[in-house]
Amino acid sequence: MSDSTHAHPNGLTGVSWQQAMAATLHCLTGCAIGEVLGMVVGTAFGLHNLATVVLSVALAFVFGYSLTMRSVLRSGLDLRAAFGVALAADTVSIVVMEVVDNGFMLVVPGALDAGLATTLFWVSLVVSLALAFVVTVPVNRWLMSRGRGHAVVHAHHH
Repeated sequence: MSDSTHAHPNGLTGVSWQQAMAATLHCLTGCAIGEVLGMVVGTAFGLHNLATVVLSVALAFVFGYSLTMRSVLRSGLDLRAAFGVALAADTVSIVVMEVVDNGFMLVVPGALDAGLATTLFWVSLVVSLALAFVVTVPVNRWLMSRGRGHAVVHAHHH
């Protein structure tokens, strides 16, 4: 199977794994910025695990949506329309990533309480983001093949 988009007999657009990985990597970038910042701030200030997770999730959405909005604003959309595209493109992907990576951080014994100077904290955070990427790629491929998710952004790139 080639990596190009092709039509299926059922009318759905085929999306390659490579395209889904590229979309997921874009989403992961914003999520990772917010996630790492939230985990670092929450850990540095000794916030409770729940407060740290809430901060990380909130920042992941802010940075995830912001990166998408930045690219679609360049295509000429106004701020309101760009926000609508970001919501449509990234919400499911960010939710899946956040459930996976925060869930992983919560189940690794002591990861959130380990502190910023420990290998446990950083290795757990890197593994949580990698796992979130792996789980989210097929979700994004499925969404994109139906003209949803990141496929909404691509309509504004051409």
